[in-house]
This record gives sequence, structure tokens and C-alpha cells, in this order.
Amino acid sequence: MTHIVVDPVTRIEGHLRIEAEVDGGKVANAWSSSTMFRGIEIILQGRDPRDAWAFTQRICGVCTTVHAIASIRAVEDAIGAKPPPNARLLRNLIIAAQCIQDHVIHFYHLHALDWVDIVSALEADPKATSDLAMSISDWGKSSATYFKGIQDRVKSLVERGQLGPFANAYWGHPAYKLPPEANLMAVAHYLEALDWQREFIKMHAILGGKNPHLQSFLVGGMATPVDPNHQASLNIHTIAQFKKLIAGAQEFVSKVYIPDLLAVASFYKDWAGIGAGTGNYMVFGEYPLSDEADPEKFLPSGIIRNRDLSKVEDFDPSKITEAIKHSWYEYDGGDDQTLHPSQGQTKPTYTGPEPPYERLNTDGKYSWLKSPRYDGVPMEVGPLARMLVAYARGHEQVKGLVDAVLGKLEVGPAALFSTLGRVAARGIETKILVDKIGDFTDELAANMGKGELRIHDNSKWEPASWPKDSMGAGFHEAPRGSLSHWVHVKDGKIARYQCVVPSTWNAGPRDEGETPGPYEAALLGTPIANPEQPIEILRTVHSFDPCMACGVHVVDTGGREVTRVKVR
Repeated sequence: MTHIVVDPVTRIEGHLRIEAEVDGGKVANAWSSSTMFRGIEIILQGRDPRDAWAFTQRICGVCTTVHAIASIRAVEDAIGAKPPPNARLLRNLIIAAQCIQDHVIHFYHLHALDWVDIVSALEADPKATSDLAMSISDWGKSSATYFKGIQDRVKSLVERGQLGPFANAYWGHPAYKLPPEANLMAVAHYLEALDWQREFIKMHAILGGKNPHLQSFLVGGMATPVDPNHQASLNIHTIAQFKKLIAGAQEFVSKVYIPDLLAVASFYKDWAGIGAGTGNYMVFGEYPLSDEADPEKFLPSGIIRNRDLSKVEDFDPSKITEAIKHSWYEYDGGDDQTLHPSQGQTKPTYTGPEPPYERLNTDGKYSWLKSPRYDGVPMEVGPLARMLVAYARGHEQVKGLVDAVLGKLEVGPAALFSTLGRVAARGIETKILVDKIGDFTDELAANMGKGELRIHDNSKWEPASWPKDSMGAGFHEAPRGSLSHWVHVKDGKIARYQCVVPSTWNAGPRDEGETPGPYEAALLGTPIANPEQPIEILRTVHSFDPCMACGVHVVDTGGREVTRVKVR
């Protein structure tokens, strides 16, 4: 039996270590360890809850808006604030834009190099690449001259030894299956996606003053003025700018992202049978369509168990718990105890080993992530969960797109429960949202037209209007999955704060019953061609789009050196 250590896992946000045992060419056991501590919950204690969003938003610099949204929803739930309609629409625009941009970035810049061999692209025939590109899409940048220029740029980088993001990978690995022409096409679109995402995310700069970390959030609404008669507010010219950016996004997603996804996936159909994981899926639901107390959501909530799409349970937040038996924390009631997040504790207790180390102590504590569970079982969260729940609930657009993608790949619904299924679901969700975001823009414009310009509910702004002692929870479907913030507000201050993030759900370690988390379960049975170059492990782990900074991050108030990076 061969023991594999992948540390650090790159092309993610944060610090992740994967250890695996390989027997007979397949993963027989796996462990997921996040190796940095998160301290935001502790930092927030005693602070004004109206400021919590600004602190929590800095948990991550990738999905930069998600913690602000969850935090504000949690505080509003605790104090009884009700944002006006325009605040809902502005938030929906921000959330959808974040998800669209994030998914495209993940496909091209974080995950593509697990499937695309950059070195092979140097051997491609630009004319054949052009023919391939034009056979799958009418995207304008598809000439032989264009692809020859891309190839020359890559050759120049290789000759100068300045490969940058292409420098460290398992080039030439036997697990790569794309022909050179498909690799060259993917490299060209990798570079195009860099320019596209920079342009599209201008929506965030308009809506929030900057990106990352928008500055327009407020408990009770938003701080971005809406007024068609004022140049400094969101007005009809802003709506026109949004429509232009959305149209560009629709074109890129339809003519580049989705065709590339289908083209790459067609060479890796065997991955429709790899990486299934726990088979349990959880979705909170997202994009409220009205301002009612319990509004219908564009993407519905639900629970799927054991890959059974014939039954979707209603989500019940009271069933969430967190275990710490294999996590570097302690609970007052003992390490075998599980706590609901509203009663959660963040008491870091590192028990070793001292870094650097060859192996984790997997019999003891081995991760800074806790082990979230729903009704006692692990749940996968993220785009695959959202598309499965929507599909099972009969969401018209999702069902149509899922069936179309499965048909083009000539695979059945069982293929969704896999590494390839996660990749496909992310693309499907992107297409669904890029077509929906225009509706939120139109609704905002309609409100302007009828004089509905409110953006904030001032009635609950002052602490004197709040309950003396209250609890609140904020739920959000972030790009990487179900995110919840839990706040206890007492005498106008935060008495307790807990974040349960998507990568904690997916990357968490075994629980008190020794049940593996989703990463650990998904890696079981994964074929490994070369233990010295375990690209197959990266494929499945990257399919979840890890964001470990959301789960753990270093805080050293003394300003001491935490680590040193040597550049050679």
C-alpha cells in the first residue's frame, strides 16, 4: 500500500492537505486536512452586529460578497429588520454576478489544468484547432491565425522559462486525454476568460464601489442609491450598462464556456463513474423572488439522500450540527459532543503534530475544519447539490439544460453523481444564472419607473429598537455551496457568532462516528496511474472548488512572523 501526501493543494483559496492510501492502483482511504486556524468568530464577540458583515466579508478574497450577505441576513433575522424590494434586487444582482464570474474562473483558471495539457498545445496544428473551434461554436475568435498567435505566445513563455501559472503541473501525464488541438483551444480560452471576467465584474464596482469586498451593504438594506434622475445614483444609464455587461456574459458563456465544457467532458466520460462521494446533498435555496417572510426562491432548497432523485425533503435548519472529534477544537461538554451552530463554540486546541510532518495523526485530531452534519449525516453542498435539488423539484430551466447536457455527452442521470457531474453542474448553473440576472435588472428598472426608490429600512437601525436578547441565522447559497451565519445579539452586542461554510461541509474530517466527509468519501476508489503524480486526486478535489480561507485563516494579533516564503 502506497501513502500519498498532497500538500499544499494548489489552485485553490487557502491551505489544504490531502493524504491517501493507494492499494491496487486505487484510493483505498483518504483524509482531508485544512491546516490554518480561523478566528473570525472570536474576533466578532462584543462588537456591534451592524459591523459584522465588514469583518466576515474579509474571510475570503475570492467569493468576496458571500459572507457579507450571510452576515447581514443573520443580523436582520435577529433584530427583525426587513429590507425594501430594491435591496433584495441589488443583493440578487450582486449574488448572481459573483456566482457567474466565480464559476467561469474556476473552470478555466482553477480546474482546467487538471484536464488540459499545456505542453501538448505546442504540438497542435492551428488550422485544425480552428476547424475544431468552429465545429462547436460560432465564437468570433476562432481563426487559424488567432490560434497560431496563442501558440507562439505560449512557446515564447516556454523558451524564456516564464510559464507563470503553467509552471507546475504534471505535463505529459498519461491521464491527459485531449488531443493537441483541443488543448490549444482551451489555452486560448483560458487567456480570454481572464479578460472577460475582469470586464464582467464591473457590475460589482458599480453596485458596491469596488471589487473585491463591496462597500454598499447595510443591515436593513443597501447603501447604493437608486434614482433615475440623479447621475450619482443607479439610474437608467446604469441599467443600460448592466444590460451590456450581461449580454457579453451570455455570449461568452454560451459560445465559449459551455462548448468548452462539453468538448473537454466528451474525452473524460469515465469520470462520470468516479468521485461520487456521500450521495447526500443539501441546498438552502437562493434568489428570493418576493419580499414576503418566506419567499419563493429561484433556486429551491431541499435535501436529497442516497442519490434518490425521486424524493426531496424540506430543509430544516434545526438539524445542523458540528462535531470536533477529529478537529483541533474542544467543546465544554467533551469532544464526542455535537453542537447546533446557534450554541456553537470556537475553542482552538492544537494537538500536533509539529510542522513540517510526514503524516497526519488520523486516529486523533487532524484538521482545523469541524465536521458539519445534517440529521447526523454528511452532506455535499455546491453547484451539483443545487442543480440536483432543482432538477428533482422540476425546475423547468434546470431540467431542460441538465437533460440537454446529458444527451450531448450520451450519459445517463447517474453520471451526475461524480467528479464530472460537479463540473457539468457548475456550467449548467452559470448558464441558468446568466439568463436570469437580466430579470433582476428589469425589475429594478421597473421600480425606478414607478417611483419605488427605497433601499433601506431605517426603523431597526438603532439598537434601542432591537430585542434585548435575540438569535438570528442567515442562509446563502455561495458559489461553493450552502453558507450559514449564526448570531446571538445581547444588549446591542454580539454575544456569540458562528460561521458554517461550504468548504467546511465538503472538506471536513471524519465525525464522532468515523464517517468520512464528502472530500474523503469522493476520493475512495479513484484510480491512480502514478502515485508520484496524483493528478486524479486533484481532479476530484478541485471539482468541489475548495476555499479553505473561508473555513480557516491565521490571526496573529502580536504581529509575529507566521511563515516565510523563499523565492529561488
